[in-house]
Amino acid sequence: MSDSRLAEAAHSSFARHETFAPRFGWLHKAYMQVKENPEVFLAEDATVLLGVGKNMVYSMRYWSRAFKLTREHYGDDANSRALLSYPTWEARWLLDEDGADPYLEEQGSLWLLHWWLLSSRPGAKSWAPSWYVAFQLAPFARFSAPDLTQLIVRHVNLSYDEAPVEASIAKDVDCITKMYVPAKRSKGGAPGALEDLLACPFRELGLIETVEQPLSGRSEWEFTTGTRVTLPDRIVAYACLDYAATTTRQGGSISLARLASEHGAPGRAFRIREPDIAAAVERVAATTPGLQLVEAVGQRSLVFNSDPFELAWDVLDAQYDHVRKRPKFPTRQDWARTYPKLAAAEARELRNAVEQQLPLIEETSE
Repeated sequence: MSDSRLAEAAHSSFARHETFAPRFGWLHKAYMQVKENPEVFLAEDATVLLGVGKNMVYSMRYWSRAFKLTREHYGDDANSRALLSYPTWEARWLLDEDGADPYLEEQGSLWLLHWWLLSSRPGAKSWAPSWYVAFQLAPFARFSAPDLTQLIVRHVNLSYDEAPVEASIAKDVDCITKMYVPAKRSKGGAPGALEDLLACPFRELGLIETVEQPLSGRSEWEFTTGTRVTLPDRIVAYACLDYAATTTRQGGSISLARLASEHGAPGRAFRIREPDIAAAVERVAATTPGLQLVEAVGQRSLVFNSDPFELAWDVLDAQYDHVRKRPKFPTRQDWARTYPKLAAAEARELRNAVEQQLPLIEETSE
């Protein structure tokens, strides 16, 4: 019996990170280079241009794509067999020198990137299937590396015609813990090696923590839950609207129950519950035209009166309003003029994907 959930949400892509979790500075550095040279990851001097070792070049290429900051296409040359990397609108908006947060100084930007990593938007499936299973499909909160590896193996075998070797999935699981589990401190409380503490910014999100097992000696971890004090309301609302846009490009509504618990939804990605989503959405709706939180027959729903994809970006812009007013802040029109083929392809894929979706969004009641 096949399980299409993973195949529909994510490309078959495993262990492309070369065992490296994304490091501070990598995404901005990769964007700045790709903007100037789509062949940078293939260049003979890529290690010099990016300032990292050869395996890290491969890892930077993977993470740029996985976070939906680059898309890969064959070059204009008819005989080209090399996939070149081009910056997406998301990358231009966030990481440009005049963008929203090029150096990822705000934790809200890390939550946003976490959502982009896991989200499966029309025309832009996830490139991190192991991460998708861990956050979106795992039925447990506590896990060991073998537990999570076997769960991913089962989903992969049911979802793809060709499955990777189990060792590749085990490398993904190891990378997941490296990426999200805070670095350990020494017994005296002093920080460990500086490189360990600063290696990956996503550790700051507190999504996974180590479970102490002094007797068994077995390493176990646990997905944390509860109120996320560093998760901005508008990032939650953006993710909710972005998720709603997977099934409609017009006004409608979507229940908070779905946003909290459905596979692929923000609740599972951020590990937050329906009351947390309701509180965040209510606060954002109070200052956002076209957005409401309504309750009917005991069910609360997020109601939007226009295209949720466009409304999501309005909400996201408002989160970074303090920098968005810069004279050279990137615009989608500017990006589309610079990368017309990429913009046309994304618009076409989005349109086709939405047209193929079942009408899962509830219609707004009069």
